[in-house]
Amino acid sequence: MKTSQDPRHIKRQHTVQELFKIQFHNQPISPRAEEVLKNKDVIDAKIQEAAPEFPIDKINRVDLSILRLAVFELLIEKKEPVNVIIDEAVELGKEFGGEASPSFINGALGNIINHERPSKDQ
Repeated sequence: MKTSQDPRHIKRQHTVQELFKIQFHNQPISPRAEEVLKNKDVIDAKIQEAAPEFPIDKINRVDLSILRLAVFELLIEKKEPVNVIIDEAVELGKEFGGEASPSFINGALGNIINHERPSKDQ
């Protein structure tokens, strides 16, 4: 994240807000949020795999929205470098989540990245 006014950061903020709101109210959302939700089953499976001690329905809804966007960007969209996506997700956790959100988000995404990378033995 370069600055809080970076257009990419602002775009992510809006997408996280939409992903959060759609959990409570059926309303129109942006094409980007729709893309994330189209892949929700795959994304949620990756999140569950990365944080098995936290069932999807027990994860804080804000953290879940941030994780869904980050996993979408990491595994499906693949337009940004991994470290940028993780840094942005942690920043969004600081902005929108609770005290434990940044470390939870960082840990879950780290587990996903470590699981997705082939081991050196392969």
